[in-house]
Amino acid sequence: MERRRILVVALGGTIAMTRSATGGIAPTLTGQDLVAALPGLADRAAIEAVSPFQLPGASLTLGHLGEVARLIAARAWQGVDGVVVVQGTDTIEETAFVLDCLLAPGLPVVVTGAMRGPETPGADGPANLTAAVAVAAAPAAHGLGALVVLNDEVHAARFVRKGHTGLPSAFTSAPHGPVGHVIEGRYLPAMRPLRVPLAPLAPVVEAPPVALLLAGLGDDGRLITALPALGFRGAVVAATGAGHVPKAWVEPLAELALAMPVVLSTRVAGGPVFAETYGFPGSERDLLARGLFGGGMLGPVKARLLLQLALASGCTGEALSRLFTDASGGGVGAVSP
Repeated sequence: MERRRILVVALGGTIAMTRSATGGIAPTLTGQDLVAALPGLADRAAIEAVSPFQLPGASLTLGHLGEVARLIAARAWQGVDGVVVVQGTDTIEETAFVLDCLLAPGLPVVVTGAMRGPETPGADGPANLTAAVAVAAAPAAHGLGALVVLNDEVHAARFVRKGHTGLPSAFTSAPHGPVGHVIEGRYLPAMRPLRVPLAPLAPVVEAPPVALLLAGLGDDGRLITALPALGFRGAVVAATGAGHVPKAWVEPLAELALAMPVVLSTRVAGGPVFAETYGFPGSERDLLARGLFGGGMLGPVKARLLLQLALASGCTGEALSRLFTDASGGGVGAVSP
């Protein structure tokens, strides 16, 4: 049987970092370097590696990811069977989510990286890259949208979050769990994400600025009133609990919602923003009635990215609210044995 063609797009990150003259590690290895260090990959698939960037994950932008999305879309038309994007784990959940929003769900697109540099004892990069190629080459991964593969776990882009700063098992999809695993070099699916088609979104060259406001005990909200003058075009509130902010935030947020879209999300790692339970000033019912709109199951980091993509695509009003409902809707369905 003909080997499947897999494109490896290397963007930098810990997986590609070696020790510098200053003593810390920094990105130096290209995609070709990473692939060449694993000669067994050639037995699994026909690999082509490109390295458009060499950056730490925290330095990637929506502009960079737009270039990656256009590259993947172009190569899909040229017969590539799957794509592996290699980057820093700091922003893997964001890259996967953006690619999931921008690309059609057919071609397997798998994002991976490493928690430990290649010169570190127990480096996890080789195993993660090998597992990612196995998933990208698997027919069962077709149509799932973007996936994240680390530690032999396969996560859906909409659910995955980084849950630890250092462990190889850092990534989680709580409360749903991984959608599959890589066992003995093969992708074994466990669940399929239930996908809701999104309104068309386009890659951006320059992302509209969207502020991220983290609510905390005793915060008086003085940053909120400064956002319009600073040139922000939208805001995401990382509220406490089920969508609650200090009372001092209420009026400034209501005024801000008259000037720009304001998404209500939560800083809590699991669970959605509520819509109709609490009724005190600063509760979710109060804020939604004042013009904010709910982010659903999306955490604030992903909600901010979606709002940027939506604003860049000219999505406003009811269409914007529907987009957030669709992006965070659905769940997972069990795979039949």
